[in-house]
Amino acid sequence: MSRYRVRLTPEALADLECLQQFLIEQDLDAAERALEAIEAAIGLLEHSPFYCRKAWPGDHPLLRELVIPFGKAGYVALFEIDDPRHVSILAVRHQREDDYH
Repeated sequence: MSRYRVRLTPEALADLECLQQFLIEQDLDAAERALEAIEAAIGLLEHSPFYCRKAWPGDHPLLRELVIPFGKAGYVALFEIDDPRHVSILAVRHQREDDYH
């Protein structure tokens, strides 16, 4: 099985920092658990990025979304399969946030 190298773009890193800051202000324990859930889900992309749903509107088959369950809603990571060995995370949002496309 092919293993992909996953990288986070500067924009995705900034998204994670914003999410973390918001959660820390609300509940430190929840912030830690949320980041662990996000990291674990992103780790799945190393083995199976094609299992994730295509990003809407679907005109770019290598642009995908990883749904990350957490609490009552969760998060969504927008990513692109760059080539047979690399995946780039482009954005990370809470599922209830505005669209990032």
